Amino acid sequence: MTARRTRRRSAVYAALALGLAGSLALTGCNSSSSKSKTSSSSKSKKRKIIGGGAAAAGAGAGAAANRHVSNCYLTTARLQFGQVTGPKGYVTVRYRNSSGSLSCTLYNAPLLSFNQAKTPLPRVKPDSGHLVTLRPHSTAYAVIPTTSAAALGTKQKDVAVQFMGRSEDSRTTGPPVTYNFAEKYTTVSVGQSKVTNWYSTLSAAKLEAGVG
Repeated sequence: MTARRTRRRSAVYAALALGLAGSLALTGCNSSSSKSKTSSSSKSKKRKIIGGGAAAAGAGAGAAANRHVSNCYLTTARLQFGQVTGPKGYVTVRYRNSSGSLSCTLYNAPLLSFNQAKTPLPRVKPDSGHLVTLRPHSTAYAVIPTTSAAALGTKQKDVAVQFMGRSEDSRTTGPPVTYNFAEKYTTVSVGQSKVTNWYSTLSAAKLEAGVG
């Protein structure tokens, strides 16, 4: 009887040991799986946060790029006229953006009425839809060709200047300014001619005028 009881107890202890080992193995697997899920979830959240930040930055950059640039401000202090005579003579109209921080836009061509003329000079290239955006302290140029006696005309006393709007022959809301050549110590002769669009370089304006 004693031997039988001993064998039975040994069998019971062996079964208990196997059950306990299996339980520990299952607990370890569940713990590892839980850690894996937690790590995967954390990485996913980080990816979402990073992606969201990039999208927000892109939207901000797009808004800055589309920010409206105002029309250039017209004053005689920002204007300058000059003349070159000869077979390829021309009058130069200069506008300088004297702002230290703001860009501005010039549309199409300057509207120039010499000696109180009822209508401004026509454009060399009408309906071209041209524009120039000037950075601070930058200069734009327009050219009036005076390659013939009729185009050279006679000496002018003054010119009323106005900027165009976006559309053909439209004017900005600001009134014209009168540039007096004697007061500016400038001599300009203009007759039956035309004026080019605004350009950021004098060479481009001369090319359109046919004097480049």
